[in-house]
Amino acid sequence: MGQFPVVCIGGSAGGLAAYTELLDHLTPDIGAAIVIVNHMRSVATQLHKIIPYHTSMPVELITDGLRLKPGHVFIIPENHDLHVIDGEFHLRPTSKPWGWPDVITIFLRSMAAHWQGQLIAVIVSGLDGDGSAAMCQIKEVGGITIAQRPETAAQPEMPQSAIASGCIDYVLSPSEIGRTIMQISKGLS
Repeated sequence: MGQFPVVCIGGSAGGLAAYTELLDHLTPDIGAAIVIVNHMRSVATQLHKIIPYHTSMPVELITDGLRLKPGHVFIIPENHDLHVIDGEFHLRPTSKPWGWPDVITIFLRSMAAHWQGQLIAVIVSGLDGDGSAAMCQIKEVGGITIAQRPETAAQPEMPQSAIASGCIDYVLSPSEIGRTIMQISKGLS
């Protein structure tokens, strides 16, 4: 269990355009699970209703105990921290109800600690710097790190913060991110 790759995509404001553009380049034979961790506090996420228009892979809103599966897109629900243990998602009430969220950092650290397969961590458009604090941990466990090219992001702060961590392998536009993820996944299978 836990041998297939997991693509962890973190974003916030302006992230929807990046998610849909990169998903347009991912095919169902990718052999990886895709997990989108988007900042949502009080507003219910609609991503699981929008994303299916951009992928033929099954799209699921994460529930507690749901198992990771390759060839599926998983979406974090609002107002939760997300962990993965023994190949299962575990939702917890958000540990940081005020201020800038750190749900992406929490999820990436959980993946680095508990997942045996290849990890690909992607940071796209968003405000503040969630996710950047975990990029070096992803690298330490042999993962691949990607940041959206800031000039292609509606809100460049999150990608800029990830790049500033010094632990980013690729800085790409969303369509280039999608193509690169496909190439990496094909190389792993």
